[in-house]
Amino acid sequence: MATNRSRRLRKKLCVDEFQELGFELNLEFKEDLTDEAVDAFLDAFLADAMDANGLDYVGGDDFGLVCKADRGSVTEEQRTAVESWLKGRNELTKIEVSPLLDAWYPENPINPVA
Repeated sequence: MATNRSRRLRKKLCVDEFQELGFELNLEFKEDLTDEAVDAFLDAFLADAMDANGLDYVGGDDFGLVCKADRGSVTEEQRTAVESWLKGRNELTKIEVSPLLDAWYPENPINPVA
């Protein structure tokens, strides 16, 4: 793979100084929850945890990726806010929040902050 890329291409590919960070969520719901209760939880999650923090969620009911709504990276503070919101909910039996990772290329390491 070429390593001598123009600034424009690096930006388009979201690599190097344009790397964007996000994090993964893995959730388990209580067994006795109705579909309506899960839908209500997801509506609240999208409004209170995602929109309120300027984030977007891509995935399903129980697993997905959280990234910034606009271009850029999720901060550690935003990740912590979402994790705290999830821990305050009683619909879940298990919550796994990954460390920050490259949202476009999860296998790549996070670039050090300059």
